[in-house]
Order: sequence, then structure tokens, then C-alpha cells
Amino acid sequence: MSLSTTSIKRPVLAIVMNLVLVLFGVIGFKFLGVREFPSIDPPVVSVRTAYPGANADIIESQITEPLEKAINSIDGIKNISSSSNQGASVISVEFNLDKNLEEAANDVRDKVSQAVRQLPKDIDGLPVVSKADANSDAIISMTVQSNIRNQLEISDYAENVIAQRLNIPGVGGIQIWGQKRYAMRIWINPAKLASYGLTALDVKNALDRENVELPSGKIYGDATELSVKTLGNLSSEEDFNELIIKSEGNDIVRLRDVGNAVLGPENEESMLRESGTPMIGLALVPQPGANYLEIAKEFYKRYEQLKKELPKDFRLNIALDNTVFVKKSVTEVGETILISLLLVILIIYLFFRDWSIAFRPLIDIPVSLIATFFIMYLFGFSINVLTLLAIVLSTGLVVDDGIVVTENIFKKIEEGYSPIEAAIKGSNEIFVAVISISITLAAVFFPVIFLEGFVGRLFREFGVVIAAAVLVSAFVSLSLTPMLNAYLMKGRHKKSRFYDLTEPYFEKLTAGYGEALAGFMKRPWMAFPIIAGCLALIVLF
Repeated sequence: MSLSTTSIKRPVLAIVMNLVLVLFGVIGFKFLGVREFPSIDPPVVSVRTAYPGANADIIESQITEPLEKAINSIDGIKNISSSSNQGASVISVEFNLDKNLEEAANDVRDKVSQAVRQLPKDIDGLPVVSKADANSDAIISMTVQSNIRNQLEISDYAENVIAQRLNIPGVGGIQIWGQKRYAMRIWINPAKLASYGLTALDVKNALDRENVELPSGKIYGDATELSVKTLGNLSSEEDFNELIIKSEGNDIVRLRDVGNAVLGPENEESMLRESGTPMIGLALVPQPGANYLEIAKEFYKRYEQLKKELPKDFRLNIALDNTVFVKKSVTEVGETILISLLLVILIIYLFFRDWSIAFRPLIDIPVSLIATFFIMYLFGFSINVLTLLAIVLSTGLVVDDGIVVTENIFKKIEEGYSPIEAAIKGSNEIFVAVISISITLAAVFFPVIFLEGFVGRLFREFGVVIAAAVLVSAFVSLSLTPMLNAYLMKGRHKKSRFYDLTEPYFEKLTAGYGEALAGFMKRPWMAFPIIAGCLALIVLF
């Protein structure tokens, strides 16, 4: 027995099979992330090296060029660009799209580790290799301001209090913009320093020598064991000002003799302001595959709670919210799906002129579309503008098979068969045709996965979703649709008034088509000039 016959004779089996599709689709939907566009990691690896105090020429000759020469031998590189600035070198390595990003990053790390020995010994740490990530952009950010506190106090409160309250599921990290960290800044008077015969290097050596925490061991007794802690770190302005820079006999030069230490911000070269008021920004960075809408929903709950609990001098404002566009896109697509579903029902009714048949897609279409979410889950896709666009287009495609099956069954009922006989005979007649239609449609969209380049990666999810929806719809139209028609479609019954009014039009339409077809078949040679004309128009346009 064919799938259609089995489904008609065992309706419970047909219902269970399609319910399983819906169940897996719902489970897959719950695990899908929601974002504006597909997650595409650009194959770009960056190498950052810090060399405080060095000018751009030194950075380029001693850091950027040796690293570029080492990296240039890696296979699959499309382009290398570099920037040598005051105190820092940044090299961006762009690979071909077919290059695995993880493999590319490892290759760059290997070459950089080999070239480290050629770099200056006093660079600030080792070069940092990082890969570009499509999920590393912040989706929501808010600002913190205060008219009373300085930026150091706001930064401290934002990092240790507010950021801890924004530990939302799905958030991979929280960026703090305009942050000012506490640091001891040492201001040296060059004239005083020269009068004592000292240089800035002597001050640095004194800091390295005295401001250090060392392990001091333990003290053992007969019944006692104590750990020894040496207070070597300097923590206050007074401690730093009393630091001994030089001592010769009774002559002692302290830091306060050549300058002074002031507790201040680590970085004074940048500041985040709004209308002249300093502020701190906190930005949420999502995890790969996270649901942006769920993150936004939870964020605004905690945002309102924070506004109630923060000190009165603090002000919170939303600076950026990219999830608004995602939410609007999803809402728009949802409205489009609803409109397309209503149009499908209306058009089916206009041709069949029977509401019981017109509302049949309300069962067929959701089963096919919901089951598609499970395919999306298996492929690691997300709910985004392109996949939702594919769902919208699939609404019209998935109903095609169901309409063809329903129409043939309806025709058999008009010929006098009972609904069950009509369903078995009608569905079996076009079984191969439905399979052929579905495979043809899938074959049009599925090859999108072989497209190269950034656009190919972008539209891969679009093509796979449409192809999957069409193939699922073939199964639904050959199992659920015949069964529903067999048990829900009435036998020969009185036609509606609307049917009687419009039937002459359809009869004329059918007769006109038959006459045109018969006339054309008497002159089959006309097909060749028509095809030639179409090809000429294709070339022209």
C-alpha cells in the first residue's frame, strides 16, 4: 500500500505521524536563537601588540614588519592590513571564505609565537591573537551618570554592582565603555630629578624593587604553624611618596623630593560624555545562538528594578537597543504569514467554492511550517529575517501539493465516488506527480548551500529552509491531506448559491482553454518560434 492508502485506512497512524512532526518542530523552535541576520563569522584574525612609549616608526619597523613577514607564509590568506600607532600595533589577516576560522587562528598563533623572539624584549606582554566573531557586537547598552560622583566612583559602582545585576542567561559578556580604573599616577619634576643626578629609569627601578609582594614562608613551633605575610605592596599616596629612590650614607632621596604620587584614573586620554556630563556605558554581548528577544525581555525587567534601587544621584538611560529591529522584523514577518494564510484560504475558496475545503490548509500549512523548525535546529540555524522570509515564501509553496491532492479527490467525488474511495483513488493517481513537484522545488533552492562568498553564506539558511519546508509538505500532503479529505469531505451535496453563480464562468474558462489547446495542437510547429522569441527576449533583457 502507498503512504496515502495507509494513512486513509489507518487515520490514527497518520495523525500520530504528523503530530510527531509538530512535536519535534516545537522542541526545535524552543532551542532556536533569535537574531536580525544569520550568524556569519568573517574569516578575519587580528594580532595586537602593545609597546608603551614607542612611536609609530619604531612600532612599524620592530613589531609590525617582523610579524607580517611571519604571518604572510600562511596558506589561504586573502589580504593583510596593518596599523602602527603610538604604543600599539594592530595587524588584520583576512582569509578566504572556505578557510576554517578556528584553523586560521591557530595558524596565526603558531607563526606569531615563532616571531616573538625577533620582537623587542620590553614589549607589554605577548602579542594577542583574536578571531572575529559575528556575536561579539553589543545588542543593548545603557549609560550611567551622576552629578555628584566622579568617573572613578561611577566606574567602580558600574563594574562591581550594576554589571553583576545584568548577569542574564544568554549574555556572554558585559562591556564597560568609558571605564576609569583606579591607578597611582606619579608626577615627576624634571628639574628636581636632574638636581639629584637621577633619571626616570631610577624611579622605575625603585618602584619595581620596592613595590612587590613576595612569598615569605611559614614559622613552625612545637604546636603552632603560622604563615608569614610581608607587606611589600604600596597602597596609598603616602606610601608612594615615602618611597626611597636613592640612598648614599645619610643622604636619602624619596619620591616626594622629586615629584608626587596622586591616586587617579589609569587612562586620562579618553572619556565618555553626553551634553558635557561624564558617564559610563554598559553593553550586553550575547552568546552564540542566544535568543536576542529573551535577553531584551529580561534586561528591561532588571533595568526597571535597578532604577528603583540605585542611589538617587544616579541616572540610567538606554543608549542602544538593536533588539528593537529584530522584534519589529519578527512581528512584520508574523503579520505577513497571517496575511498570506488568509489569502491562500480565500483563493482556494474562490476556486472550490466550499468553506470546508478552503479551511483545510489551516491544518496542512502549520504542520509543514512547524516541522521545518526542527530542520533548522538540526542545521544550527537561527530565527532571523532571512529564515522568516523563507517561511513566508514556503506558505504558498507547501500548500501547492495539498491543493493538487484535494482537487483530484474533489473531482472523484463529483464523479460519484464515496469520500474514502475518492481519497484513495485520487491520491494514488497523483502520488508520483506530488513527489516530482516537491523534489523539483527543493532542487531549485537546495543548491544555494553550494554558493561561495559572503552572499552564499548569508542565503544558505534561506535556501535550506525553503527546500526543507517543501519536502515536509510532500509528506503531509500524501498522508494527512488524503486522510482529512476522506473523513471530513462530504459526498455529493447541494451546491451553494455562490457555486451556481460562478460555475458558468469556470465552464467558459475550461471550454476556452480546451479550444485554444486543440487549435494549438493542430499547429505544433508554432512552439518553436515561440520558444525562439522567448530566448531572444531573455538575451535582450
